[in-house]
Amino acid sequence: MIFEQIDIGGDKNFAYLVGDEQTGAIAAVDPGANPGLVQKRAEALGGRIELILATHSHYDHIAGVDVLKGATGAPFAAHASVAGVDRPLEDGDMVEIGSVSIRAIFCPGHCRDSLLLLCNDEKLLVGDELFIGGCGITRSADQARQHYENLHAKLMTLPDHLEVYPGHDYGAKPVSTIGEQKATNPYLLQPDFESFWHLRQNWKVHCREHGIDWG
Repeated sequence: MIFEQIDIGGDKNFAYLVGDEQTGAIAAVDPGANPGLVQKRAEALGGRIELILATHSHYDHIAGVDVLKGATGAPFAAHASVAGVDRPLEDGDMVEIGSVSIRAIFCPGHCRDSLLLLCNDEKLLVGDELFIGGCGITRSADQARQHYENLHAKLMTLPDHLEVYPGHDYGAKPVSTIGEQKATNPYLLQPDFESFWHLRQNWKVHCREHGIDWG
């Protein structure tokens, strides 16, 4: 499987290339505002972008989708509620890119249309729902409750060996595993929603108290 994590700038954004080594077919995930770099990396790998995917609809993840569509002719796949989507995805839907299978897992919280993208049951693209050692912003208690419930019901039920790839390079390292995050991520260690919400509201204080260099 072709797999590459790309630092595309912006707010420490990551884009991803996922594809089939034999055919050169590649899916570009979250091209953000740097579609040219994403396309160049695909070409450098000897591949061609045949699908564009988004983990969620926030601008810093999809700003360059139309440019990349125009340059490659590839359709855009994201949650069915995302504007301009060519291939609407719902929970459990599969897309194929050559021999590589990508399963969409609907997991809203940070964003109402968030998808986790599970690639060949090996690598999990989590967008901004989870970071390495943290998680995405929620701005109300109701939104945070949905986030908390879906992190536990969807993400934490996946196998511990899965590699976790976030949408931003905010934590101490750019990749982890489900098992490692269960054991170390402060948000996933909270015993209940009230503790999770308290941490969300006091994250900067928590980082200062624990010497965490964040963001």
